[in-house]
Amino acid sequence: MGVIPGFVLVHTVTIEAYLGDSAHGPRYAAPVTARALVEETVRAVRNAQGEEVVASTTVYLLPGQSCPPESRVTTPSGRAASVITSALHDGGGLPTPDHREVTLT
Repeated sequence: MGVIPGFVLVHTVTIEAYLGDSAHGPRYAAPVTARALVEETVRAVRNAQGEEVVASTTVYLLPGQSCPPESRVTTPSGRAASVITSALHDGGGLPTPDHREVTLT
């Protein structure tokens, strides 16, 4: 199957990649837009520290799209949220839809 089919990516999100902290707070890269599938469903996930937290939205992106944890994502509804997890799902040549799954606060 390869990469997630384009017809599935019916939404557009804005991603401001997290660059790290500065003396004035978090720093973000310039915003970029990306095609996505946005699913606004509340579920429990584990953050980078292994703590269970509540995610309110899951965003599916093309596999090459960068979206590191702590980045800021604006969804089609206009809500800006922080990335809890960002996972690449790559089937390694198997007939699966390769994609990036991002969970938001």
